Amino acid sequence: MTPFATAAEMRAVPRSPGFRNGGVSYWFRDVGLPARRPALPGGADYDVCIVGAGYTGLWTAYYLKKARPDLRVAVLEREFAGFGASGRNGGWLSAEFAGSKRRYAATHGKGAVVALQRAMMASVDEVVSVAEQEGVDADIVKGGMRLVATNPAQKARLQEEVAELHEWGYWPEDLHLLDPRGEPRLQVDGAVAAAYSPHAARVHPAKLVIGLAAAAEALGVDVFEDTAVSEIRSRTGGERPCAVTPAGTVRADHVIRATEGFTAGLHGQRRQWLPMNSSMIATEPLSEVMWRHIGWERPEVLGDTAHAYCYAQRTADGRIAIGGRGVPYRFGSARDSNGATPPQTIAELWRVLARLFPVAAEVPIAHAWSGVLGVPRDWCPSVDLDPETGLGWAGGYVGSGVTTSNLAGRTLRDLVLGERTELTQLPWVGRRVRGWEPEPVRWVGTRLVYGLYRGADRRESDRVSRTSRLAGIAGRLAGRE
Repeated sequence: MTPFATAAEMRAVPRSPGFRNGGVSYWFRDVGLPARRPALPGGADYDVCIVGAGYTGLWTAYYLKKARPDLRVAVLEREFAGFGASGRNGGWLSAEFAGSKRRYAATHGKGAVVALQRAMMASVDEVVSVAEQEGVDADIVKGGMRLVATNPAQKARLQEEVAELHEWGYWPEDLHLLDPRGEPRLQVDGAVAAAYSPHAARVHPAKLVIGLAAAAEALGVDVFEDTAVSEIRSRTGGERPCAVTPAGTVRADHVIRATEGFTAGLHGQRRQWLPMNSSMIATEPLSEVMWRHIGWERPEVLGDTAHAYCYAQRTADGRIAIGGRGVPYRFGSARDSNGATPPQTIAELWRVLARLFPVAAEVPIAHAWSGVLGVPRDWCPSVDLDPETGLGWAGGYVGSGVTTSNLAGRTLRDLVLGERTELTQLPWVGRRVRGWEPEPVRWVGTRLVYGLYRGADRRESDRVSRTSRLAGIAGRLAGRE
């Protein structure tokens, strides 16, 4: 997406009379913002204290209480459960795992990376299974994932990606190129190639996080909202690790940081993970005639292979929800204002929607919103628990956290309980990486990298048959390669 749009382009975006920008997300507009749970009343003592009531924190609390009902577990949340990326994402419950497989293999071997990928596939089914068991109706349908290429360079890149993933844990039945002659469904305008994986499901993010929070509470987890944690302190001398809040200090044997894109707001963590912005729009419901024209019969999630890529789903109520990076980073790791999205980003997302599905170009946009995700300096997610300090964490999902957070929750459960399992041996456990550069280098670098990615997309859209060299430069500057 380009960094700006003209006034004429922005006026061209059709918006419904009830159009809303921000307000957390369309997902929470659909179900309504939840009533706030009580805040922490004062200092407290627990066995496990978890900071952050998103998917990672709630899955960790859920699995700990399922395994050990006697454990005293608290979750502290600045806003309300699901306020962050867990309530704003694109609803992709997929087996995609961010990060360089070769980097993980360099420390643990190729077999461990294959095991990690297979664990991600199993995690998709785990989320579906738990939702069914707990009676969480989150519009989950396992329809798979389709990736499309809309120019020759993207086609070549998609073919290379499929071949490479077959070396890292995907078998042909897990991911394969589609034969356009036998796949008439889902007509993406200009598509020249497509691939499909069955290991993905559509999900309504807010319904999932609301249901997960309720399931954790039903097991006896204490969830405190409107409780801002300013600092997490490690074990020192005879003092147990703790989370510091305005209401008081919560001490526990283990304190878990599950703050993802909001990690920079904690004392001493400003450069730990970069809070990358991602934005979305959701249309009004499409007519049945439009859906028949598009051919999106089963609810597979949809993505493209551009460098400034997009991700989309057909919602349960017949809308298209589509997202992309927009303005990727704010100076000083600043947060957005309640999910509000810059008008130029709304215009650019609409242009992507209209390009992929021209028949939907006149469907009014009902909602736009943004959120932040966590990006480590090496772009590789990690999970760990340090027995000496008593501190644990999981995150840095780089936008692929819906499924990865479930794997993180089960892994943290095993680490807290001191159990050596297959999950605790996976190569993302214990990974450490240096922090991001200080400002203004961080801001300048991020803007430059995404400018290069967008430039690469523009060159490739002009029918350059190979991946633009600009993308390679961007990858090296970002530290992704």
